[in-house]
Amino acid sequence: MRETKHLGLILAGLGAGAVNGLFGAGGGMVLVPLLTLLTPLDDSQIFPASISIILPICLVSLTVTAFTEGIAWGQALPYLIGSGIGGIAAGLWGKKIPVKWLHRGLGILILWGGYRYLC
Repeated sequence: MRETKHLGLILAGLGAGAVNGLFGAGGGMVLVPLLTLLTPLDDSQIFPASISIILPICLVSLTVTAFTEGIAWGQALPYLIGSGIGGIAAGLWGKKIPVKWLHRGLGILILWGGYRYLC
């Protein structure tokens, strides 16, 4: 069981890292479904696990992008400020949202994003 759990976590991280690296974002959007499918984690453990996993993935993507393409920090700063505020708010109040609704909200965001890119 322990090896299966670790393999599932490794595969979920690999999938999220690949998506984040290829597209520059979106690793977290595939991470939650992958953790749900590939690991024995409870629903209450999946969202906190995904948050702790996505930070290192984003740091790796940021580092690679900074060295290969450069980053327009002036353009990114407003997004960084907004995402920081949003992250703090979600961290403080997110526990009050039932996990079922978090899953549904994520599913809607994934579908909406997919529709936007396809159309």
